[in-house]
Amino acid sequence: MSNTDLEDDLRGTFERAAASVPQAVDLTERATTGARRAQRRTWIVSGAAAVAVAAIAVAGFGLAGSRNQPTQPPVATGQAPASASASVTPEVASAQTVAGTWQPVQIYGTKSLKAARPDNPVLVFKADGTWTGSDGCNGLQGTYSIGQRGAFSATSGPQHLVGCENVPHTGVLHAAKRITISDDTLQFFGADGRQLASYARAR
Repeated sequence: MSNTDLEDDLRGTFERAAASVPQAVDLTERATTGARRAQRRTWIVSGAAAVAVAAIAVAGFGLAGSRNQPTQPPVATGQAPASASASVTPEVASAQTVAGTWQPVQIYGTKSLKAARPDNPVLVFKADGTWTGSDGCNGLQGTYSIGQRGAFSATSGPQHLVGCENVPHTGVLHAAKRITISDDTLQFFGADGRQLASYARAR
């Protein structure tokens, strides 16, 4: 083999070897693409981590705020708490709410409410502004009116005066200037604000 043939063989071998090696441009592009993908993954991971940290921080602040917030005291209602069985429901005093039959529970200055009498000593208010009743011995009747905030006035008509342990209904009605009604209890008050009597709705 001549030198020329040998040189041709070597040249061909080198060319075949060079053709089998990837070009530097392809390697550079692959390396750049891989780096970009890695950088994108890093950004995605970093963003997710940042969102998680922010969520934890917000939750932590919320818990801390709820722990540090002072407990609000109960609002005072102006009345002492009462059980359901002892609750009192106030009503607006009017001819409609007082209409019915009432029995005396307490009349200040009178101690004989439970004494034996021929009749049951009751007051009967009617929604038309009239009242009837008995003091235990005599029939009673008259008229009444109820104004704003329980303002009260009453008159009495003629009656028989049979002597017994009379319950002074007419004295209460004439002296009363204000009434209140709550939980089937009717109370009468004088001009000075003192309570005169207390009646319970008859069952």
